[in-house]
Amino acid sequence: MPNLPNIRRGRQRNADPAPASAPRAPDIQRRDAHGLTWIHIESPGDAEVRWLAENHDFHPLDLEDVQSRRRQRAKIDAYDEYIFVVLHFPRFNKGTGRLQPEELNVFVAEGLIITIPNEPLKPLSALFSRVQDPDEAAKVMRKGSGYLFYAILDTMADYGFPILDKISFKLDTIEEEMFEGRNDDLVRDISQVKQEILNYRKTIKPQRAVFRGLERYALTYATEDLELYYDDIVDKVERAYELLVYYREVADARGATHVAVVARRVIAMDRCLTVRSGG
Repeated sequence: MPNLPNIRRGRQRNADPAPASAPRAPDIQRRDAHGLTWIHIESPGDAEVRWLAENHDFHPLDLEDVQSRRRQRAKIDAYDEYIFVVLHFPRFNKGTGRLQPEELNVFVAEGLIITIPNEPLKPLSALFSRVQDPDEAAKVMRKGSGYLFYAILDTMADYGFPILDKISFKLDTIEEEMFEGRNDDLVRDISQVKQEILNYRKTIKPQRAVFRGLERYALTYATEDLELYYDDIVDKVERAYELLVYYREVADARGATHVAVVARRVIAMDRCLTVRSGG
C-alpha cells in the first residue's frame, strides 16, 4: 500500500461560538498516560467520523468502514503509519433476547490507540474507565500501544467465557428437565440454545485467522516482545471455538434424546390405553 501522511494527533482549533443550527459536537473520550493516547468512541455517527477525518490522516476506506451501519468482515489493513483492525465479539441484546455479534474497529499507531465499537461493549468500557486510575493506567499503557491493544483483546476474549458457561448451564438444565418429565418448553429451549451457539460460532469462525495474524502487525508498536501474550489470545479464541463445536454436538444429542423420550412415552400411553380398553 502507498505511504500515508503522518497521523495528526488531536489538533485543537479556536472556533467562534457555534450557531444554533451547527452540527452536534463529537463524543470523543480520551486518556493520556505514559506517552500513549487512548481515544474511545462509542456508536460513532457523522460527527465522530468527521472528527476522525479532520484530526487523523486515516485512509478514507477505513473511515467508510467505521461509518457504515452494515457489519464489516473481520480484517487487518496494514499501512506504514498504522493498522486498522475490524473484529466482532458476542453481546447479549436484552431487547431481542438474542446473542448477536457486535463490531469493534481499532486504529493502532505509535503512541495511539483508537477503539470504536458500533455498540457499547461493557468490558471495553470498563477497561477504559479503569485507566483513569494512575496505577491501572501504568499497567496497560506504559508498554506502548501494542501492549494496550493486547490488553483490550485479552479483556474482550475473556468476556466470551461467561457466555459459554451460560450455554453449558442451559444444556445441563435441559438434560435435567428432560428426564424429570418437564417437557412443555424443552423444544423451545433446545431451539434457543442452538441459535445462541450458532450465532456465537458465526462471530468467531471467520476471524480466527485474523487473530492469528494480529501478532505480526501489533508487535511493531510494542516496547517489548509480546509474542507469548498474543499467542495466549489465539489460544483463548481457539478454545472458545472448540467449546462451541462441542456444545453444538451436545445440543443435537439433547434434541435427539428429547424426541426419543417423547416417543417412548407416547408408545407407553398407547399401550396403557389399549390395556384399559381391553384391546
